[in-house]
Amino acid sequence: MNNVIEFRDVSLSYDGKEAVLLHASFSLEEGKMVLFSGPSGCGKSTIGKLISGIIPEVVKGEMVGKILIRGEETFGKGIATISKMVATVLQDVDSQIVNTIVEDELAFGMENFAIPQDEIQERTKALAKRFKLDLRSDTKTLSGGQKQKLVIASALAMGQRIILLDEPLCNLDKESAVNLLELLRNLTREGYTVVLFEHRLDIVLPFVDAVYCIKNKRVERIEDIVSFREMENRSVLAAGKNLSTERKLLSASGLTFSKQGKTILKECSLTLKAGEKVLLLGENGCGKTTLLRCLAKLERIKKGRIHQLIDPSLGQGRRGSRKYYRKVGVIYQNPNYQLFMSSVEQEVLFGAIEESYGRKMMELFNLTSLSHRHPHALSEGQKRRLAIASVMASRPEIVLLDEPTVGQDGLNLQTIVNGLLRIHEETGNTMLTITHDRRVVEALSDRVMILRDGRIAEEGGVELAKRFFSLGE
Repeated sequence: MNNVIEFRDVSLSYDGKEAVLLHASFSLEEGKMVLFSGPSGCGKSTIGKLISGIIPEVVKGEMVGKILIRGEETFGKGIATISKMVATVLQDVDSQIVNTIVEDELAFGMENFAIPQDEIQERTKALAKRFKLDLRSDTKTLSGGQKQKLVIASALAMGQRIILLDEPLCNLDKESAVNLLELLRNLTREGYTVVLFEHRLDIVLPFVDAVYCIKNKRVERIEDIVSFREMENRSVLAAGKNLSTERKLLSASGLTFSKQGKTILKECSLTLKAGEKVLLLGENGCGKTTLLRCLAKLERIKKGRIHQLIDPSLGQGRRGSRKYYRKVGVIYQNPNYQLFMSSVEQEVLFGAIEESYGRKMMELFNLTSLSHRHPHALSEGQKRRLAIASVMASRPEIVLLDEPTVGQDGLNLQTIVNGLLRIHEETGNTMLTITHDRRVVEALSDRVMILRDGRIAEEGGVELAKRFFSLGE
């Protein structure tokens, strides 16, 4: 047995008072794919940061115990040394992309490692083909899923044999997720060690060799993966009430949108009705987020029309006003873009219709115990719940949600969905949700739209979503 990573009785506290991990001990073998699972905020990302050296060099923390990589203690070695052995792919992929062109991004890390230019070109072309990336594409025009693939490919390009991936499937459709896992599985056959921190257990569990679960600050190896999978999949979200009416609230007609010379939407049209729950589905890169941003008036449309019937006083301007965004709430794919206050409490109360309603949102989305924490000190899953609570506190009539359940374990997934449904039933709002999470199909859809080739290609009920996710097989 050749162990490449070892934790020996490791405990960690960020503030010197409350422990995040207690007496963690485990060994990860070379050439294996290992999954770390557990509730949002339980410490999964912390383990990745300890392995990579981010803790304590960048993020301060008090640690006791030993961490070894290939038999050598990592304490005092620094990130520069550890990064030559360990590649890290973070949840927030935008923070890891530094170049505007895909080819330059793939080459960037290799250039820093002084890899010969001819080898850089060879690796770059091979990885672009393997991950189906256009070397000439502008990284700003990539979808969330495409950015995820680019960051992973860039990590692989540098040749480290240990790869840490924090929620790598979060923005990938099912086919892309399975393709990525198959690719990673093939890498383990070549001797790579792959460590995943992931919530999409239904997809990832068939591919992994070992599972560790983090609960109550402890790390436990799961010996019976089959039973663990059945237990995690046991919670099923019930369908929400259908409150849809025939009253039109928002419509788009003939939308054509291009960016950096790439046409994303082509004569796209749709209508949202009062009280309905709509799922917007489609493969990675098909334009779902762009369409949502157009509906939210966050993108300037050159051809086509967005027509609102929510409130005559809002007008029909091409750009959204402050008043418009109190009626049309937008939850971004990346919550970091909309969190700006100094505490969770301040974030939620900032736009709340009244303080008591804001506090109700904090309770509904399980944030009350985090009220004094800084938003950017939260886990990605906690940040997402905070972004949702902050938007819902303004009680918008239309809610546009871009991947709202990313990074959520089963319990917190239910917290989010149950919270959204409770608000929906109390207010009769309209929800348009982009998702790759098939667990929410029943709960969040009265109507389903599939975006393909820049336009709405299919519309139907929940059965259309099940077919899209292959749930009916």
